[in-house]
Amino acid sequence: QVQLVESGGGLVQPGGSLRLSCTVSENIFRFNAMAWHRQAPGKERELVASIARNAITRYADSVKGRFTISTEYSKRTVFLQMDSLKPEDTGVYYCSTLGPFKDYSGRGTQVTVSS
Repeated sequence: QVQLVESGGGLVQPGGSLRLSCTVSENIFRFNAMAWHRQAPGKERELVASIARNAITRYADSVKGRFTISTEYSKRTVFLQMDSLKPEDTGVYYCSTLGPFKDYSGRGTQVTVSS
């Protein structure tokens, strides 16, 4: 069973920044990609950003230019740098592995953007 542990969430004012981290129990290079999802209150979970093994990144339109996903393979860690945060970025952020056979997710970390 793959385990993922997210950290770095918290309360931040609009316009501020946060850096989320996700530590994975296995070598992340074995997965097709790593991703961050989020779920806002009363809404469905949505994909925020992903990074494939070939380093190609993808972002939701709502976060393009503000969020950056990256990996540090030696430390089995995935990061999500979030800048220029908006109240609509509030939600629980989950780290996930994508493929090749089964996806795994962590328990999430709460991000609240409010003045």
